[in-house]
Amino acid sequence: MSKKWKEWKEPTEETEEASQREESGIEPAAELPPPDEEAVASQPQPEAPAAGEVEAAGPTELEQLKTERDQLLDRIARMQAEFENARKRAERERIENREFVTGSVVEQFLPVLDNFDLALKAKGSADQLRSGVELIVKQMEEILNRMQVSVVPTVGELFDPRIHEALGTVDRDDIPDQHVAEEVRRGYRLRDRLVRPALVRVAHNEKQVNE
Repeated sequence: MSKKWKEWKEPTEETEEASQREESGIEPAAELPPPDEEAVASQPQPEAPAAGEVEAAGPTELEQLKTERDQLLDRIARMQAEFENARKRAERERIENREFVTGSVVEQFLPVLDNFDLALKAKGSADQLRSGVELIVKQMEEILNRMQVSVVPTVGELFDPRIHEALGTVDRDDIPDQHVAEEVRRGYRLRDRLVRPALVRVAHNEKQVNE
């Protein structure tokens, strides 16, 4: 066996990879040194929480949330109770004020009612009864004036649908056209608010219409 035959060896995977790297021109990667086990062991490691601490954190937070929830529900219940009490108090005060105002008005008209009773029991003449009724009417007007209730002007005034209610028309040549000729029922105002419109008849002046 010759020397060349002795030097030839059967190719292995390592020799094949080496030959492929030589053909492609790629340098073999440098091998990294093994890690230093002592240096790794000397580095501080993060401490893991104890099992008891993990178990204790959950229930504590849950109890805190329950406490906050209970406090919030109690606060809402108190606010609802206070609102309901305030509503009832306002309603009670409104009823009391209305009863007070009604009572004060009734109290002022009681003397008028007494005078009507006296007039019915009187045995005088018709003129005397009429005089007594006129005094009662005057007394009622004084009470209404104190309450700032005024009579709506009618006869001779220009018809105003805001304060007058027309019952019909009458032919009159002594009153301007579309002016109030007759008052059928009085109207009243409380300060600037109309309580009841005056029921009237409106004049129709033919002369003014033709002119």
